[in-house]
Amino acid sequence: MLNNTSILVTGGTGSFGHTFVPMTLARYNLKKIIIFSRDEMKQWEMAKIFQGDPRVRFFIGDVRDKDRLYRALDGVDYVVHAAATKIVPTAEYNPFECIKTNINGAMNLIDACIDKGVKRVVALSTDKASSPVNLYGATKLASDKLFVAGNSYAGGHDTRFAVVRYGNVMGSRGSVIPFFLSIKDKGVLPITDERMTRFMISLEQGVELVWHAFDDMEGGEIYVKKIPSMKVTDLARTIAPEAALEFVGIRPGEKLHEQMIGEEDSFYTYEYPEHYKILPAINNWANCANRIKDGKKVPEGFSYTSDNNPEWMSPDELRRWVADNQGKIGKI
Repeated sequence: MLNNTSILVTGGTGSFGHTFVPMTLARYNLKKIIIFSRDEMKQWEMAKIFQGDPRVRFFIGDVRDKDRLYRALDGVDYVVHAAATKIVPTAEYNPFECIKTNINGAMNLIDACIDKGVKRVVALSTDKASSPVNLYGATKLASDKLFVAGNSYAGGHDTRFAVVRYGNVMGSRGSVIPFFLSIKDKGVLPITDERMTRFMISLEQGVELVWHAFDDMEGGEIYVKKIPSMKVTDLARTIAPEAALEFVGIRPGEKLHEQMIGEEDSFYTYEYPEHYKILPAINNWANCANRIKDGKKVPEGFSYTSDNNPEWMSPDELRRWVADNQGKIGKI
């Protein structure tokens, strides 16, 4: 589907972009892939990696600036929307700024993609958008709703929008695995609560889910990858078996368990071999055969959370993953 096309990635210098770009270049014969972001130094550093590859372009801009988006989207076929203000405490202390990027930026992108004739848009979401308890999650829920409704808003235009949602990305900057690795020699690992669980997804799995969404979408779907869970205490003991665990209490805006599909979404959710799909509640799209395809309706009251997950990552599996990814952990 992506062969001989042009792709733009908003927020493309982040963890997702650093994985999406090389994987997509290796798999598809692209015309070009445009990295759209506002940090010139991150673009400078990333450009060194792809030096000499004429398919990779860099475009300074901000999703808050609609005019800049219009210019960047000239001739673009597909968009991956990864730009976001996503650090939970940062969003709580700077709510206006978070809303400008995560909500206003989504509105700008939807308008610009429709007007510029973009074919497909996939927006990245988060577990925190499901039953949100912090501002970041609330803005991403609003963003998800905007992209779902964007398919109706597009009217007679051909642009279609979908969302992919996933939880804790293993090894990404600021996540728990590099944090524990960085302090394991101190002999004590702080954990908010001994009951806490988290989903475990690799960046590569996140990229594959985006590819699948582009290939499968009719418009308005939210894709949720089936991935394993792990107790944070087990994760800590695997990373630093000699360290003591110190329980420091749950932080504001933090959940004991990640949730990707809430009970309220069960009426519109279908199961597939490797993922779930939440269909739009609007316009009777949840009953659309082209969206359902071969999916199996989940039971009423179903939820997908990191503590009720049937699939769990073992300590040995985590150790193998850490060994295989030693050079990348915490770098992007």
